Amino acid sequence: MTFAMATHNAHKLEELARILRPLGVQVTPAEYREVEETGGTFAENARLKAQAACRDTGLPCVADDSGLMVDALGGAPGVYSARYAGEHATDAQRIEKLLREMETVPEEKRTARFVSAICCAFPDGRTLETEGVCEGSVARAPSGAGGFGYDPVFCVGGKTYAEMSAEEKDAVSHRGKALRAFAALLQESGVLNGEGKEGDAC
Repeated sequence: MTFAMATHNAHKLEELARILRPLGVQVTPAEYREVEETGGTFAENARLKAQAACRDTGLPCVADDSGLMVDALGGAPGVYSARYAGEHATDAQRIEKLLREMETVPEEKRTARFVSAICCAFPDGRTLETEGVCEGSVARAPSGAGGFGYDPVFCVGGKTYAEMSAEEKDAVSHRGKALRAFAALLQESGVLNGEGKEGDAC
């Protein structure tokens, strides 16, 4: 079975493909018109992207909306994680802004969590939705050469995401948890066996 993923982020596509491959699911990038992410939650934005990509491709489409929520910043950057330092800012610029705003925050108050909301929209109108959360903290400086986004400053168990191997990150990450829950939901729903009831077009 082939699923499209509504993302231009090669790292997200790779993570999804890696976790769904054992189920016999192939993942391809979705060619779709960009949709404005007007949702107030990660789940709402994931649903908007998945349904738009499903309409444009005619394929089951998976979308992820994820971000970093920092307690000392009242939950920011949250759903604005990708736009935190401006629409066209680089990962380095977003990290620089985050660390600057947290410069005076003591170690015990640097708690944060990464959240990932997954939505899969099907051409028959059904949707499957899951969420994953990883608790951690914000480091004082970037460390590690792997990952993307805020990975170099998000610490879990003494390592940043960027210091972990792909397998280590998948085991603990917000997206790994959300995708494993999604894989389980796919199996339970009967979608992979062609089961389930028909609905309206997405």
